Amino acid sequence: MHTAEHIRIKSANVPPAQTWNRLRANSLALTVPKTPDAGTVYLPLPRLFERIECGMGPEVTNYIDSQVFEATYHEVPAHTTRKEPIVISVSAAENECTNTGVMVREGAEATIVVVARAGEKNTETAADNTGAKANAEADAPATSAALVRIVAEKHARIHLVEMLGIDDDQQHLESVGIEAHEDAVCDVRQYALGGGAVGMGLAVNLVGNRARLDLNNRYHACHEELLDINHVARMRGCATRAEIAESGILNDSARKTLRATIDLIRGSKDAKGNEAETVQILGDGVVNKTMPVILCDEDNVAGNHGATIGSVSPEQIEYLQARGLSRHEAELLFVRALFEDAIIHAPEALSHTVAVERAEKVLGADVAHDFDDATEATFGGDKA
Repeated sequence: MHTAEHIRIKSANVPPAQTWNRLRANSLALTVPKTPDAGTVYLPLPRLFERIECGMGPEVTNYIDSQVFEATYHEVPAHTTRKEPIVISVSAAENECTNTGVMVREGAEATIVVVARAGEKNTETAADNTGAKANAEADAPATSAALVRIVAEKHARIHLVEMLGIDDDQQHLESVGIEAHEDAVCDVRQYALGGGAVGMGLAVNLVGNRARLDLNNRYHACHEELLDINHVARMRGCATRAEIAESGILNDSARKTLRATIDLIRGSKDAKGNEAETVQILGDGVVNKTMPVILCDEDNVAGNHGATIGSVSPEQIEYLQARGLSRHEAELLFVRALFEDAIIHAPEALSHTVAVERAEKVLGADVAHDFDDATEATFGGDKA
């Protein structure tokens, strides 16, 4: 899909408390394509979704709003369990954007899956990659974007799975906002499995007493890929909980920035938040920036954060080499474990396929399909 115009997003993934200006860790800037308006009537979400803070910030929200002319709304009735996942999918090759709102009513439970896939490239377009068109595409690679806003009412439970796997010459923006009310539980699993440039942000507003966030983020970046992450947990209600676990592997000359903020707001007595990251660096050219922050404006609260950054220890390498593995094979064991986790926890066919396809590119088809075969029964043998 050819686009003649482009937009420069200057301030995405800005953390609530900026710091370390000289390290340039306070925001993400990207050039993205602008879809021409073909006269389609814009259908927005209900107004209540406008109040929800999204992780990548207002500039990305406004960009996606301007590109999507028909928003999608899902509602899960009170005291019901939706069996089929709500699947939100975008293709980078087609410059797809989506704007989605999900309302999970009181006591209800739902699974929401966000998938970013490479998509099928247009061979005719690729063959005509000359002149002004080549310059335009150099300014803004093929880009997908997903804006997802979720309201979890009292006693609701949401399971959110994000599976992101695009090609090395593509971009993806993923901005998610969740508002959790009294006793609501938000279980979030994020898998950033690679791509030329991936920006992802999650903001969770725990407004109700005893609302809870459990976030598990796993990522892999290699070659010269860029990964930029912003996580914000706003803890407003009493006795709220936020447990944030981040872990990833960086190889070659990959660049990664993670901003993780736990905001203990006045009124959130007895709130507790924990954030920890483990980064494994396998390449000499890796650039890793980790910016954990705790903000506190209340007494009788607890907030903890930490980061562990390193490579495979000499003892581990020696142990594995003694059992016949080369250093490269030993390091790949850790990458394999990450992709296996992504494939196993894919809740439906499309996210499963994306995880397998990325595993094929990183680890090879034989290894990827070893994992694939182990989960084949889950999807009845049809994962396409």
